[in-house]
Amino acid sequence: MRLLKKILKVLGGLLLVGLFACGILYIIYHEPLPQGQTGPKADALAQKMLEAINYEAYQRTRFLEWSFPNNTHHYKWDKEQNQVEVKWKVFTVNLDLNDVALSEVSQKGTELAANESRELIATAWDYFNNDSFWLVAPFKVFDKGTERSILKLDDGSEGLLVTYSRGGSTPGDSYLWALNANGFPESFRMWVQIIPIGGLKATWDDWKVTTSGPFLPTAHEIGPFTLSMGDVRAYN
Repeated sequence: MRLLKKILKVLGGLLLVGLFACGILYIIYHEPLPQGQTGPKADALAQKMLEAINYEAYQRTRFLEWSFPNNTHHYKWDKEQNQVEVKWKVFTVNLDLNDVALSEVSQKGTELAANESRELIATAWDYFNNDSFWLVAPFKVFDKGTERSILKLDDGSEGLLVTYSRGGSTPGDSYLWALNANGFPESFRMWVQIIPIGGLKATWDDWKVTTSGPFLPTAHEIGPFTLSMGDVRAYN
């Protein structure tokens, strides 16, 4: 009993230290969500970004392949059939985006029964929503439920703030894009439910021109961390 009390005391101390550290980080780095101006000017800036990354070629592209983060989850997305193969650890989920209930799950090549599949299908759905966003977010600025606004950034350039009121796993998230003079996306700042610190910056780096034409990123940097997108491919 005495040993248990010591362990609980140590754990309690570590928890307090962790909470204190989180509080300090929040005070230093948190930024409130900025307010921009909606309307034609914001939509024009969004359209400029789409043209820079070849949105028309993205629309014509059938297959996208990538992994994220750092070779953890693997994807092959058939945009035409609206299905995606999701692989991680020993699991493969053939995710039906039209009707998730029709998705199929296998473990080491053995198909699982429906009662064993539900939680894995939900996991694959969440993985896909998050990990595909890190690949194709710039192409989603005119998705249903989005609101676009324009505002001045600290360097005097114009930023594009996009808020998602619906869709995905965490509706309500906002992203402030920083673009170069040609409209090409260089980074965004995030105000998202899963991260308590608002305004956290992520770069969009190492863009490649894919086989079917659209530009896609192959890496992101968040602070000291680099998140690889793996072998990014887009083709028909």
